[in-house]
Amino acid sequence: MRILHTSDWHLGRAFHRVNLLQAQAGFIGHLVTTVREREVDAVVVSGDVYDRAVPPLAAVELFDTALHRLADLGVPTVMISGNHDSARRLGVGAGLIDRAGIHLRTEPSAAGTPVILRDAHGDVAFYGLPYLEPALGKDEFGVDKAGHEAVLGAAMDRVRADLAARPRGTRSVVLAHAFVTGGQASDSERDITVGGVAAVPAGIFDGADYVALGHLHGCQTITERVRYSGSPLAYSFSEAGHRKSMWLIDLDADGSVTAERVDCPVPRPLARIRGRLDDLLADPELTRHEDAWVEATLTDPLRPAEPMARLTERFPHTLSLVFAPDRAPDDPRVSYARRLAGRSDEQVAQDFVAHVRGTGPDAAETAVLREAFDAVRAGHTVREVGR
Repeated sequence: MRILHTSDWHLGRAFHRVNLLQAQAGFIGHLVTTVREREVDAVVVSGDVYDRAVPPLAAVELFDTALHRLADLGVPTVMISGNHDSARRLGVGAGLIDRAGIHLRTEPSAAGTPVILRDAHGDVAFYGLPYLEPALGKDEFGVDKAGHEAVLGAAMDRVRADLAARPRGTRSVVLAHAFVTGGQASDSERDITVGGVAAVPAGIFDGADYVALGHLHGCQTITERVRYSGSPLAYSFSEAGHRKSMWLIDLDADGSVTAERVDCPVPRPLARIRGRLDDLLADPELTRHEDAWVEATLTDPLRPAEPMARLTERFPHTLSLVFAPDRAPDDPRVSYARRLAGRSDEQVAQDFVAHVRGTGPDAAETAVLREAFDAVRAGHTVREVGR
């Protein structure tokens, strides 16, 4: 069975001030062409179909177009909801859409109920594990502690139990939306850390022939059977070095996997340039970036006059301007933002405690801070799901 694995469409998202809807429509067209020309047997979309719980109408219309075009091909599609989606909204009409060969899996309770597709060698069971917010999923799965590993592990126990009851030789594909250990994050994914832990081990998916992951925006291989497709478009300058693609997976009769990357169209390349303004404007090596979307980091000791106007004369698609004067890390003039770069909210809070009273929080206080941040994040998720 030939499977096309994609995820993280984020329909409705903009790139800085640039509307990406046309580029997203171009990707949908590319997806449909790939399905047709490469004789794909099934498409899997591993969450974050939309960029937010209540997407703009234009994004909903594009999703509707994508569903119609996929259904017209007669190729089954399995989709799950991600942490950006409203599972309830995305799942509306799932029973009816199912008849057209578009299988939406947004309910955690259905984790152990697969979509069964068949090829010449028998059944392939597709298990859809939507994003499992621990605070919302722990009761459904009967786990004591609200953590990603516990909830996802319980969901996979249901998958393995169902698979064990099926005819021998049934192959399995699991769709999941999670941060798996070994994956490389970018700046454009929403934090899903719980209890100070964001990642789950790849071994949690043991027993599945192929695991189609979503959430991280870089295409990457965790193991030969566990892969992220990444997002089809870049959604932050931290993705400037990404090669955007989908995975074309051939699942053989014995469950072995062969994978091929299929590149996605690039609406405009990304470039991150750094240096003093006059140097950036004169450097011949930067000519190749003149048609790119540009993030410029200026290292001038003093802020130059009209930097954006001057930059756009050479780089007309400059979207982001960052000031980072060359200074020693302990220079008091180093910006607050630079001092906090790479630190989590919880670490910032711990640093604040240490600054105020001269010593950092002890183990009990750290646990209280962690619980507070988890409660705020979970509360935000609950409000998003309820919209």
